[in-house]
Amino acid sequence: MKGIALHSVVPVRTEAREGAEQETQMLFGELCEIDVQRDDVQSTKGNWYRVRLEADGAEGWVDAKMIAPIGGTDYTAYQNALKTAAYVAMPMAYAVSENNGQTIPLSAGTRLTNYTNGHFEVLGVGFRIDPGMVIAKPLELNEQNLLQAVRFFLNVPYLWGGKNAMGMDCSGFVQVVMSLFGKSLPRNASQQAKCGREISCLEQAKPGDLVFFGKEPISESAKVNGDSPEPVKITHVGIILQRQDSSDSPSEASLYTVIHCSGRVKVEKIDGTGIFSVERADKEHPEGMYTHYLAGIRRL
Repeated sequence: MKGIALHSVVPVRTEAREGAEQETQMLFGELCEIDVQRDDVQSTKGNWYRVRLEADGAEGWVDAKMIAPIGGTDYTAYQNALKTAAYVAMPMAYAVSENNGQTIPLSAGTRLTNYTNGHFEVLGVGFRIDPGMVIAKPLELNEQNLLQAVRFFLNVPYLWGGKNAMGMDCSGFVQVVMSLFGKSLPRNASQQAKCGREISCLEQAKPGDLVFFGKEPISESAKVNGDSPEPVKITHVGIILQRQDSSDSPSEASLYTVIHCSGRVKVEKIDGTGIFSVERADKEHPEGMYTHYLAGIRRL
């Protein structure tokens, strides 16, 4: 059985209860498979469904009243419409239902099916939306478009499992931003680190490349000899934003800025060691300190 989210945001939780940790979120119009059958997991618990999101394969529990069943010709038609859907490009926009006049907030990355000049339609219901909040097709991934797209996300607060304007985690932020450029990514940073192709060093990176981080710096011997005893556990992800004058960076190797969500969405300096944050300056580190250590770079 298939389902569709008809609320602005639907929490997907690790357990079938309201107080459980949020694993991820479904945005308005996202599809899922309901009653996921697995040998080790029940598919329903009371008024909760175990689901798998069609967009990225993430699994978890949703309150049954927050998704609607969809099947047959409706499902087929909607799935086909998603192939040419427009995108909400601003962190938050508002659509008005032509059915009852009610307003629904829509977050960036929300897909708008059958969109034309500020009008879209979902399962036979028409909506109006400000065309200035929408891109009709994915943007070309270049520095200029990236700077335009991400500037409105600055200061969105961190929220574990979040991927909307009221709260995002690091991988949710990257997933949403990259969707505006037609790039489909898995939900978690460790999964995203397997996408695209590897870039060997920061000096070869360009705006739009994804950068991944661990909690500890890679040893010098591992950097030189490639003899790291075990793979780095990926704990964080960001997006290369701009190349910077190295004279303005904490070390000569610092060449770029990165936009990422850690506490909030923000822009910080990055070098071959990792993210250098002036916000973390204190008596022992008057110029700032490293908060995340570079573990890899991927180009989509």
